[in-house]
Amino acid sequence: SFADGLKVMLQETIIPAAANKGLFLIAPIITFTVALMAWAVIPFNSGAILADINVGLLYVLAISSLGVYGTVIAGWASNSKYPFFSAMRASAQMISYEVSIGFILICVVLWADSFNMNAIVLAQREHNILGIFNGFGFNPLLFPMAVMFLISGMAETQRAPFDLTEAESELVAGYQTEYSSMAFALYWLGEYANVLLMCALNATLFWGGWLPPVEWAPLYLIPGWLWLFIKIFVFFFIFSWVKATVPRYRYDQLMRLGWKVFLPVSLLFVVLVSGYLMFTRYGA
Repeated sequence: SFADGLKVMLQETIIPAAANKGLFLIAPIITFTVALMAWAVIPFNSGAILADINVGLLYVLAISSLGVYGTVIAGWASNSKYPFFSAMRASAQMISYEVSIGFILICVVLWADSFNMNAIVLAQREHNILGIFNGFGFNPLLFPMAVMFLISGMAETQRAPFDLTEAESELVAGYQTEYSSMAFALYWLGEYANVLLMCALNATLFWGGWLPPVEWAPLYLIPGWLWLFIKIFVFFFIFSWVKATVPRYRYDQLMRLGWKVFLPVSLLFVVLVSGYLMFTRYGA
């Protein structure tokens, strides 16, 4: 609320005596800045994109991989036991799920034949068995990847049931235990900016982005940015729904899901998708 925002702005920033002051203050800035930078390549409509670069998806991967630095630096600079444990958990968790996310996105790039985010959206037009739905998610070969990307996005943004980095029964408040005032607020804002970014990526990469869900001319009268916001809201509701209903994983379960389930399955689908395209699109 506005009152909470005003309160954190007026509070004193307390820096622990044994902390590395420079790194302690720069860590939340890194987290918040990186969370906003990735939005530059998200298309809100045809041509409504801040940076329409040919390697938009690679840019998103590169920027998202920088997010771990804000968490690790915070844990180390705090010079405190629980934040440091949390930082180690966060780095392992984010790296583990980025591997499977990379293979999932390879499937999308193979089918769209482009790294450009706008081209990926346009490639999803009438893309399904019936030819009336817009979205890779309606493709039987890519639907499992859409589900895995959603779950991996929850792990990547450290949302429940994968919020092991902030497990209050084990780590007090995780890597942000020693933070207060605007430094804490930047982490809070950065977390939700990352969640909204993951919702936007889910909508853009698998569910048609700014395209209407059904290929029907009257639906194009609704602005594309409104379709994208509706889809983002749906995925944000799913994130909140899962947070309210699913109990937290143990850390070994989290790692097992990432390395022993998602990694081999996503690698298998890279082979299946590329093989299917070789025989159908390229006539091998």
